[in-house]
Amino acid sequence: MSQQFEEVIQSKKQLREILGIPSEVVLKKTINKIDKHCKQFIAHSPFIVVGTADAAGNVDVSPKGDPAGFVQVLDEKTLAIPDRLGNKIGASFDNILENPKVSVIFFIPGIRETLRVGGTAQIVTDKFIRERLAHNGKVPNLALIVHVEEAFMHCAKCFIRSKIWTSQDPDIKEKIPSLATILKDHAALDTPVDVLNKYLKDSDEKELY
Repeated sequence: MSQQFEEVIQSKKQLREILGIPSEVVLKKTINKIDKHCKQFIAHSPFIVVGTADAAGNVDVSPKGDPAGFVQVLDEKTLAIPDRLGNKIGASFDNILENPKVSVIFFIPGIRETLRVGGTAQIVTDKFIRERLAHNGKVPNLALIVHVEEAFMHCAKCFIRSKIWTSQDPDIKEKIPSLATILKDHAALDTPVDVLNKYLKDSDEKELY
């Protein structure tokens, strides 16, 4: 560890002395299925984040996006998520093969609340599921199936504080380097930035549909 700290919380008792106890409403908000409200939220969500961990506890968080409704509700206990073309790393899939527990957060632009769903996952290649998840005639090679164990709405406070849907820095593109520049530095590559930019552009054109 690069930083050392003296006042480290080491028990739930210490934690609760600071956080306090959740209200009855908060404690009772979690359900064990996808009800009509969850289904409606999922149908309008174009972006999710999937959290997984391997058997050793190493965590991966993977963003996934497509037109709204790309995650399919198969029934009140089952979700299907398509795997689109990407970088082929598949860290979340590797994790699921070791540890099937997953957590998914659904976002809708302009809506301050989020939907959180937890459960266990399987990676499947059943044709009928993959065809159901097709987009623009492209059938995914894999589908992530989530067997729902819990679902709940998460309050809007973090979105209100961050103003994520209501504010944007007009100069942000000048403040944040391009992905090509970051990749060159992170990987210590000799490849020129303009060549990396072309590679990334070509990748987008080939893999987006």
